[in-house]
Amino acid sequence: MLTLRKSQDRGYADHGWLKSHHSFSFAGYHDPEHMGFGNLRVINEDRIAPGTGFGTHGHRDMEIISYVLSGELAHKDTIGNVKGIPPGDVQRMSAGRGVMHSEFNHAPDRTTHFLQIWIEPNVRGIEPGYEQKRFPESEKRGKLRLVASPDGADGSVLIHADARLYAGLFDGGEKATLAVDAKRPVYVHLIRGELSVNGTRLSAGDAAKLERESQLVLSEGKDAEVLVFELAQH
Repeated sequence: MLTLRKSQDRGYADHGWLKSHHSFSFAGYHDPEHMGFGNLRVINEDRIAPGTGFGTHGHRDMEIISYVLSGELAHKDTIGNVKGIPPGDVQRMSAGRGVMHSEFNHAPDRTTHFLQIWIEPNVRGIEPGYEQKRFPESEKRGKLRLVASPDGADGSVLIHADARLYAGLFDGGEKATLAVDAKRPVYVHLIRGELSVNGTRLSAGDAAKLERESQLVLSEGKDAEVLVFELAQH
């Protein structure tokens, strides 16, 4: 079963310095029909204005992934990390028993566009942790590249959650097939372009929720960038 979630049906918040689309209920956006999907809790598509950002704030017991699309995200936290996150990098922060951090766009003339993703962990109260890795376009072109997993397989970042995250780039005749456990829900988020997911056409910002499916087929891309989440069994 495939359920389409259209881009325009997401929540939206305009704070001036921050413009954000919410795939699931978050902050001032509440929709009881969209509280998350499996153990995927948040996908926020954020645009941070030049010279602004999120001041220091706290998280706990959540796996937080940042996926930068354009511009650069400056990260600073209380476990000693001061990093710049460019497009192509995947950053994972395990909040564990508690961490404070800030995220900023230091560029004077360029917006930072990124996805903030929260996945519920399968362990709580752990030591906070951080990991950041680069995944070049060549590894995602016409295929699904594993970028986050519970075991760090294939050089992916390690998350303390029962989930796997793949990223891919598709155009023209490029096609990828992923065998999945029918007991696991799969969430496909199209970042940009157009793409067919199991025969259903998605446009930028759309998502497909798959349940009781044993195969995912991505095809007929048009400058498409996509994220695929294989999530914890219901």
